[in-house]
Amino acid sequence: MNAFVLNRHGRMVFPSNVMPELDFSTMETLEQLDSVIRRDFETKAPSGTDILERVRAGSYGTRYDLMRDVALNLFWANRFSITMYDKRPTRWADVPRHRSDVFLPVLQPWENGEEKISGVQQAYPQLPARWDQDCEDRIFAILFDVFGNRRHHASTLPAVKPTVAEFLEQPGNLTFRLRNYDPDFPVYDYTDILDVSEDVPELEALHRWAMVLHNQYPWDRSQMELAEASQLSDDDYVVAFHPRDKEVRAFLRRLGEGAPRRATGSAREPRPPVRPFPAIDVRARFSVLPRLESLAAVHGDQVCSNDDLIRNTAYNWSPMSADEISSKTGIEQRRYSSLSVEELALQAAEAALAKAGREPEEIGAVLVCTCTTSRLIPSLATYLCGQLGMQQVYVAYDLIAACAGMPYGVADATRLLQEVERPVLVVCVEKFSDKIGNVRTSRMIFGDGASAMVVGPAPEGGAADIDYLKTYASGPASEVNSILWPNPEFDNNITVFGPQVKALAGRYLSQMIEEISALPHPDGKDGSLLDSIDLIVPHQANKTMVIQLAERAGLSADQLYFNIEQVGNTSSASIPLAIHDAVRDGVISEPVRIFAPGFGAGAVAGYAVMRIDPAVVAVQGPTAPHETATEAPMPAPGEQASASEEMREAFG
Repeated sequence: MNAFVLNRHGRMVFPSNVMPELDFSTMETLEQLDSVIRRDFETKAPSGTDILERVRAGSYGTRYDLMRDVALNLFWANRFSITMYDKRPTRWADVPRHRSDVFLPVLQPWENGEEKISGVQQAYPQLPARWDQDCEDRIFAILFDVFGNRRHHASTLPAVKPTVAEFLEQPGNLTFRLRNYDPDFPVYDYTDILDVSEDVPELEALHRWAMVLHNQYPWDRSQMELAEASQLSDDDYVVAFHPRDKEVRAFLRRLGEGAPRRATGSAREPRPPVRPFPAIDVRARFSVLPRLESLAAVHGDQVCSNDDLIRNTAYNWSPMSADEISSKTGIEQRRYSSLSVEELALQAAEAALAKAGREPEEIGAVLVCTCTTSRLIPSLATYLCGQLGMQQVYVAYDLIAACAGMPYGVADATRLLQEVERPVLVVCVEKFSDKIGNVRTSRMIFGDGASAMVVGPAPEGGAADIDYLKTYASGPASEVNSILWPNPEFDNNITVFGPQVKALAGRYLSQMIEEISALPHPDGKDGSLLDSIDLIVPHQANKTMVIQLAERAGLSADQLYFNIEQVGNTSSASIPLAIHDAVRDGVISEPVRIFAPGFGAGAVAGYAVMRIDPAVVAVQGPTAPHETATEAPMPAPGEQASASEEMREAFG
């Protein structure tokens, strides 16, 4: 499934946020599946009893609030069928009786179902509209046509359905029966769902939910009932369940074979090093001094605003407004790229070489700092060497230090200068947009982008552009694992555990400030290294969090530069992208000394104290949308349906 597409209205849509897809290749046991299902579908979903109690208590303030709960309940009721099976209405006479891959759901009547349905039906018109009554009525009609014709209890549905033979072993088992079935019953096309456009972002998301739920019951719902096998005639239709794909088939096969549990080790209590690691005084430690010859940036070409996130609210997200996202993270928008991570890296590298006036054959080493590479063999660094026409370099390798990638990369480049005595190309690149799925915290924060720097040897007698370097790693296991990818428990998407991330960031930032406050002024003046800093350009993790941590460490917000409001968190690329934007926006208009701290996944951290001359920055203008961003033209959707008996007319 595409990470994002642009619909015919030019709006960004995340298909995975409304069309659930689980990666069953990562699952071995029902317990693992249950954990994912419980988190994605059950935690936020009220039961029918909950909804009825809220109706009676007058807990719903608006029609939207009631509709949202109904939709969440229906996603929960379809939690296994929507993720594991295709539903195929089939004549009872034509249902295979002995195949191992054809299943019939065993259903229980919905206790007090008529009362719950009636409660919702009567409550809705008594509530005020939240934003747009006509729009809300259209959405409610789709949702209620599904909810109002439900006959089965949701809490007793198992993930693994019985085969037809197993179903028949218990004469009292109930399953779906359709007296009549029309294979041309109208459903919403994929592009119909993508092309939904409502003025209110929350209603646009809810409208898509309703359409997906409608497609889960592609028949006239008023014809649906529960029946025992003995009550079925040859011309009755039942709803046979078939595994959605080969991964679901393999998962069911593993369950049947009793896959062994994977052993997991327990982490030891962390212990501090026997003695502290000192910061590296570059001028005192190295004979070949580093000079920043160029810095170039490539931003993502597609803007994803906070409103875009709300338009794509997933069925497992808690309610949150665009303003609340801004308040929580300091982010107004993040930028995604239509390009691959390789293309982003290549564009940044070419721009940096051009700005430095360097030919590929002059480069001694290539380092790529990334935690989202799409390739292991060859490394992205060696791939770039080939694309840039470098027949041979001293070393080329990828460096995984996540949000501390830039300090790690600059530190390695400085060390390599001592050996190669020729420029080192450092590329920091990330593409998160296709690794997030429907994980809300990650979707709120991360963006795509790339930056590249040429770090060369300073001329004989010339000054270094880098004063001090320091890197760190590790901590308590909870902090080391505070940002994970791939993570099977979150369907192999990037997962952020906020409190642990805040703990490691606060720990490292305090340590950094303490250290640079104790180091001497690099120019021999009175005061400390901290006193010499003109501007702090931190890793753009979460503006609200970083400001809080910085103030706790004794800094003020006006000492820090942020561009996260416009680009999001781009991990290893965030600091050099911020430097670029500070030059572009005139914040850096003359040579300045900056303090650039990074901290993040793996409990890694690092900083560089370095001189930035705006003359070496290749300033990029506004990024135009890439021509491949829209994937494919989207046809206009048909009229939306409001109830089963109106479906044919509505779909035209």
